Amino acid sequence: MKRIRYIVLTLLLLSAIPTMTLRAETGGEEDIDVNELIFGHIGDAYEWHVVTVGDTHLTIPLPVIVKSNTGWHVFCSSHLAEGKEYEGLYIAEGGAYDGKIVERNAAGEEVRPIDISITKNVLGLFINSALLVVIMLSCARWYKKHALEQGAPKGGVGMVEATVMSIYNDVIKGCIGEDYKRYAPYLLTAFFFVLVNNLMGLIPIFPGGATVTGNIAITMVLAICTFLFTNIFGTKAYWKEIFWPEVPTWLKVPIPMMPLIEFFGIFTKPFALMIRLFANMMAGHAALLSLIAIIFITVKAGAVINGSMTVVAVAFGIFMNALELLVAFIQAYVFTMLSAVFIGLSRVKEHHE
Repeated sequence: MKRIRYIVLTLLLLSAIPTMTLRAETGGEEDIDVNELIFGHIGDAYEWHVVTVGDTHLTIPLPVIVKSNTGWHVFCSSHLAEGKEYEGLYIAEGGAYDGKIVERNAAGEEVRPIDISITKNVLGLFINSALLVVIMLSCARWYKKHALEQGAPKGGVGMVEATVMSIYNDVIKGCIGEDYKRYAPYLLTAFFFVLVNNLMGLIPIFPGGATVTGNIAITMVLAICTFLFTNIFGTKAYWKEIFWPEVPTWLKVPIPMMPLIEFFGIFTKPFALMIRLFANMMAGHAALLSLIAIIFITVKAGAVINGSMTVVAVAFGIFMNALELLVAFIQAYVFTMLSAVFIGLSRVKEHHE
């Protein structure tokens, strides 16, 4: 419990770092664009901004890998910093491709090349995945060195074991049914993957700060995995309930009303998974940054108003950061539970009178 308290306290203290960073970026009294400020922090980028000290921006340039009309290009993103153009490529400002690498075609129009660059979210995904592997291998190493007769593990290993057993028994086994074991590896992996990425997104300094689960592409891949597990291994009774459900015949013939609704539901379930995780995580970060932005919006309102709003913004910011810790676990739990429910619904058997 002491380690958990230290982790929570550290995250709460780190919540004050965005305030210092934002003050440095805005120069203390300049007007700021709140939308640009928020989406600039939670959005993806070709470089990883760490901190700003005075007029110096400390950033980590990332590799750019694109295939344009002139072939493949591999270079450092620092070549495109501050609106620079390199090898016919540049980062668009505004328009349909805002913030993306573009080039101009023969007609002078902006077009996007094939872009497989290592962006901030991609690097964050690599770091968080490596961290997850290290955590799990460390737990496995502990079990190899300690026999069962020595008692239950303590500390971090004990916390991981308690979490695994809770998800395994209460969620996976309870929602899927008798053949739950075949789906346990995927669901446990999904839970810890989402949880680690959610928690790392709350740490505002490198290697944290990348809002990986706030990127709809990441949540879409997770939802597609659940979609495949649900429908590829679905039973005959599952497909029968979709194309010939047990409803009055006039709801199926001549107009297949219920079969169409059931078939449409195959795609709405993973879509809800994708949007739920993406929207909750992005909204949490946006709300936290919006509270911090109040400090700089009220600068010109006077010292009294600005001082009082600073206290309120910091207090609510710390509260939101603490709430995000809870939301990080809840969203991982809900994603795993709903995935298990959808998989369990696909494992139904024939009903016999």
